[in-house]
Amino acid sequence: MSQLLRRVIGTTLLLLVINPVLLSAADSSGGEEPVIDVMGKVVNQDYFELVGFKIPLPRILLVDGDWYFYASTQRAVDSGTFVMADGDLVRADGAGISLDMSITKHLMFVWIGILLTLLITIWASGRYKRGIGAESEPQGTSQNLFEVFFVFIRDQIAKEYIVDDKYRKFVPYLFSVFMAISFMNLFGLMPWGASATADLTVTATLAFITFFITQFNASKDHWEHVFVFPGVPPLMRVILTPVEILGLFTKPFALAIRLFANMLSGKIMIVCILGLIFIFTDIFGPAVGVGSSVIWVLLTALLTILKAFIALLQAYIFTLLSAVFIGLAVEEHEHDHHDETSAVATTTEVKV
Repeated sequence: MSQLLRRVIGTTLLLLVINPVLLSAADSSGGEEPVIDVMGKVVNQDYFELVGFKIPLPRILLVDGDWYFYASTQRAVDSGTFVMADGDLVRADGAGISLDMSITKHLMFVWIGILLTLLITIWASGRYKRGIGAESEPQGTSQNLFEVFFVFIRDQIAKEYIVDDKYRKFVPYLFSVFMAISFMNLFGLMPWGASATADLTVTATLAFITFFITQFNASKDHWEHVFVFPGVPPLMRVILTPVEILGLFTKPFALAIRLFANMLSGKIMIVCILGLIFIFTDIFGPAVGVGSSVIWVLLTALLTILKAFIALLQAYIFTLLSAVFIGLAVEEHEHDHHDETSAVATTTEVKV
């Protein structure tokens, strides 16, 4: 119990001392800016923050058919070709940006999550090829942990919801998306980190990949149930076909929104609760603000632990629903078999 208490106190002090929200809010509390900029902590940025240092990221812009490449936003402004307007880059002649392919903070965390997933998988694959884990027991905590996750995704998700041996084809994707989303979710718990999955463009891209894999591997029976509806009267098809087509897109839409909303709301909740320190200081004075900080920081620490669990849970839910959608699409229904059974039953009744 005493050891647990020390860890909680240590985590509390860590959050109180190095959390970037505290540092940025303390800098702005003396001006006319808001006491704490909640949305400023969750939106995408044109820099990568590491241990308090901001590293500018490249800007790649398409304006009126012309491409522009700059090492940073400041370089784009210094060139005189672009100016800042309402927080966004605009060409000096007023032309808006047609396509923004700039590297952003969220994109960096997406790449890091994918890279870690790739490196871990290659590392584990090398060990299994050498017989460690294949011809003998897995060795080391890392390999045992890898096998726990992999076997769980394979047996409890892919094999459970994708019929026959077709599940083997989709295990690599399901495992990869689970690991990548887990990393991206957990990055938001790090000091100066960010949850890339709190960005709708990221979750929409992940959902689109699931949608593409689902429809590309869909069986003939799946498409028949979308457009033909065997055994259904023609008049009913007029109603059911649009509903089924709409359903093809609502499933990935739900995937994207669910993951995005959960991760964004969790980040906003932590920022808001921690920001109560500065709100109380601004309203009631430093004594009340500092005195209440123990409560808010401790609550933030507990919410951070809960958010770590939710990060893994949301990765699991995304992977589970992806497997369910893929399983429904690749499944084959034996219509002919059912028709023959019905015909035999009818013939038997007639004979009787």
